[in-house]
Amino acid sequence: MSIVLNRNLLAGFIEDEEYLEIESAVRQADRGLREATVEGSEYLGWLRLPEMYDRQEFERIQQAADRIRTTSDLLIVIGIGGSYLGARAVIELLGSRYYNEYASLKIYFLGNSISPIEMTKVMGLCEGKRVSLNVVSKSGTTLEPALAFRLLRKMMIERYGREEAAERIYVTADTSRGALKAMATQEHYECFGIPDDVGGRYSVLTAVGLLPIAAAGFDILKLMDGAKAAMLSYDQETEPLNDCLTYAATRYILYKKGKLVELCSCFEPSFTMFGEWFKQLFAESEGKNGKGIFPSSLIYSTDLHSLGQYIQEGERLFFETLIQFKRLPVDITIEPEADDFDQLNYVSGHSMSYIDSKAAEGVLLAHVDGGVPCMIIELSNIGESAVGELIYFFERACAVSGILLGINPFNQPGVENYKLNMFSLLYKPGYEQRSEELRKRMN
Repeated sequence: MSIVLNRNLLAGFIEDEEYLEIESAVRQADRGLREATVEGSEYLGWLRLPEMYDRQEFERIQQAADRIRTTSDLLIVIGIGGSYLGARAVIELLGSRYYNEYASLKIYFLGNSISPIEMTKVMGLCEGKRVSLNVVSKSGTTLEPALAFRLLRKMMIERYGREEAAERIYVTADTSRGALKAMATQEHYECFGIPDDVGGRYSVLTAVGLLPIAAAGFDILKLMDGAKAAMLSYDQETEPLNDCLTYAATRYILYKKGKLVELCSCFEPSFTMFGEWFKQLFAESEGKNGKGIFPSSLIYSTDLHSLGQYIQEGERLFFETLIQFKRLPVDITIEPEADDFDQLNYVSGHSMSYIDSKAAEGVLLAHVDGGVPCMIIELSNIGESAVGELIYFFERACAVSGILLGINPFNQPGVENYKLNMFSLLYKPGYEQRSEELRKRMN
């Protein structure tokens, strides 16, 4: 396994006896997942996905990715929430935030806002470029991605004609129903399925995430193998609890002590979008019935110079989980300067990764001294296999965390409230009465 949970800095915040007190509940929660007896078990397809995925579709994904890379300069992925966050998180973590500056195939993500500025800018980038689209939506009627697809599909047909546009549009949708699936069938778009038993925020290891990740040139087989290694490891009932279950247990214990916010931090800027994926995974899974830990993500050292003061001395309502990579794909050694004008010769001879590790240690010690419980999730490297492990680690820990809270971690009923209001205010047919009620409240 590439992942190790380091709890050394939790001393003084959690006693060993506290883990023993909830160990039975944690094991029962995980056993409920494996035996599919928990609430929401109809959405447990992600649990065995690293081993049980459709090999034929996986091969089609790889072939489509190769075709996109051969025929296109630019791929636009249209989706919102789980329909894009996982793919973007993995692409940027493996390829950096500057992926598009180096890659022969540029990948842009639309349909996650209703901004005419974003739409106009990306459509402008398409000028003179060979373009492919990947629209990701179970239904095809979610407002944000549906709007983006309507506009971009029109652009593609005007540019290429209906027949060639059909060869450049790839659909990831419900396997058997929905407006997008129907259109894909009618227009002969190549279509990939979103399994009925996998929710959006757990879907990164389906075609939802795998097609863009493969198109970006990353090895999705290694990604799946890493997730499978995590799955097989966490299936074992070990003594003591494995790291995944211990992480879930730690979160629960700290939550019961009034630590209501989790700071998921990292010293690698390429982790930024992975932090966004983490936030959706835990927020939609746990935030129900007046319960749940609020997930936040921070990138250091940047956020130390904006939020560091609050973390150090503000309300004591959070704990911190630092993601740390033990080995980076590149490094730089600092050389001495004769005049030492910047007074940095004391770090000469050291690598930037070594300096970074000492900065991390200093930050964590300061936060612990300030009353913030801290733990570290250590990964051996930044590679497809390790990232696959990390995805599965968080997915399984999140599910167990939700079960410990006594909620269904696989639905998101609250998300529908804003949609109902939005449809009503836009006078969508069938919402007329609600429309007038809401307009009166806003005026």
